[in-house]
Amino acid sequence: MAGNEFDLVVLGGGMGGYVAAIRASQLGMRVAVIEKDKLGGTCLHRGCIPSKALLRSAEVYHTVAQSHAFGVKVNDFSIDFTQMQERKQGIVDQLYKGVQHLMKKGNIEVFHGEGRILGPSIFSPLAGAVAVTYADGESDILVPKHLLIATGSRPRQLPGLEADGEHVLTSDEALQLERLPRSVLVVGGGTIGIEWASLLSDLGVEVQIVEYADRILPQEDADISKEMARLFKKRKIAIHTGAKVLPDTLRKDGDSVTIQAERDGGPIELQAEKILVAVGRAANVENIGLENTDVAVERDTIRVNVHFQTAEDHIYAIGDVIGGLQLAHVAVCEGISAVEHMAGLAPLPVDYTQIPKATYSRPEIASIGWTEQAAKEAGFSVKTGTFPFKAIGKALIYGENDGFVKLVVNETTDDLLGVHMIGPHVSDLIAEGALAKVLDATPWEIARTIHPHPSLAEIIGEAALAVDKRAIHV
Repeated sequence: MAGNEFDLVVLGGGMGGYVAAIRASQLGMRVAVIEKDKLGGTCLHRGCIPSKALLRSAEVYHTVAQSHAFGVKVNDFSIDFTQMQERKQGIVDQLYKGVQHLMKKGNIEVFHGEGRILGPSIFSPLAGAVAVTYADGESDILVPKHLLIATGSRPRQLPGLEADGEHVLTSDEALQLERLPRSVLVVGGGTIGIEWASLLSDLGVEVQIVEYADRILPQEDADISKEMARLFKKRKIAIHTGAKVLPDTLRKDGDSVTIQAERDGGPIELQAEKILVAVGRAANVENIGLENTDVAVERDTIRVNVHFQTAEDHIYAIGDVIGGLQLAHVAVCEGISAVEHMAGLAPLPVDYTQIPKATYSRPEIASIGWTEQAAKEAGFSVKTGTFPFKAIGKALIYGENDGFVKLVVNETTDDLLGVHMIGPHVSDLIAEGALAKVLDATPWEIARTIHPHPSLAEIIGEAALAVDKRAIHV
């Protein structure tokens, strides 16, 4: 059994899990990762990377379609969706090889099988040993000093709208489409739904969005949601907000599907060739042996403390299985913090108000910290500064000048509370906002930061000046 004893076993080889394993290896631990599918998990194979690869292809197609505005005449161009999918897969495969290399570099043992946590037994007086079952039916027992649960999540299903891979899809099935449908109804107006709506619309698909909340992107600042809705409507994307999809109303009729929704007290009928359900993700807490432990599960997620310890202090959990912000970079932060706590390094707790978020639609959306409404509800006295991309030279040069940057600031202390962006390349620009948030920067400090001209980043300095009504270029 000595060969199967480890300082750390990570159950789940997604981005949070494999990064935690690398950090543990750097700290001198003997580490094993158990992954039933492929290292990289959802982010690499069914989420962040493949979806953004397709979004980039859609962005290029849109740019070519507008090329005449740049003085470039293109007489004949078309969509080769098969080649788009092949490019996407090539990127995934390349990054997958990179992750495999990192495991070898860190001397991390990888067990490709299904892991199940065992209770106290002859292998260990504490719960936390893990049985690994392989595809051929063989199995091993791994005995760790510490166990890290990083099993991720899966697309959430709606009763009566379960994915069948043909008429009803989740993002998993959508990534494997072999051809573009003529029309799609996206159920859910959050980040995933908005990205898919933008992607498909740019590729010529007729798109509708149905959202239960009173606005799309309900977790973003209200001004961002309003602007995105305006821009989507310009692109002929139909948006039905405040609409509840009614269960058991799905009808499949040849090459189209129809569902009923309730809006303003009355029914509406929505039809498309395919339905894409994008209503969030469900944590993978089933069938991993939690019942053999004292680990607490509430509302289908694992309860942890600020160090990511469960009710059994040698068992930790991170990422989508603990709820909260279900983002790859969040899982990475949590995994590193958990491993450093195991090693006795006393890491600072993860501050979730300093986590940037991004939606990779056209235009992009990015944010960090408090929205204006949430800050006011929390009791802050706030002031804001907003500056449009249409007044930024680099945005005009790009030909993408929709959107704006908005700063939310504590009127009493002048500390930055939140940054909200919609426009070109804001998923990159938000990094400056994230640094400013970590440093409790004031608008004066942000405005004093010299931004190169012409650059998109100039908008951040102008928005900071706008907080005190000192913007130069409007």
